[in-house]
Amino acid sequence: MKKIEIIPIAERKAKKRGIKKEWIEDTITNPIQVVDGYGGRKVAHKRILIDNKEYLLRVVYEETEEMYIVVTAYLTSQISRYWKEGQ
Repeated sequence: MKKIEIIPIAERKAKKRGIKKEWIEDTITNPIQVVDGYGGRKVAHKRILIDNKEYLLRVVYEETEEMYIVVTAYLTSQISRYWKEGQ
């Protein structure tokens, strides 16, 4: 299994946003959906229920042969804006 590295600024922002490191790792290793991001990056999606409200966790990462490098992660309630049907 590839190593997951979260760059320091992404780790700080995730903590500030209330996103657990385990959620990020789970989203990378078991995504519900992966879409193309900017500049060759990938965005892993996972739906998460917080206080009975559904959110989409979006984890933006770059992939090398050895590891996943997490650039940022955030939660959004605008699931339909980012969800790609048929993927």
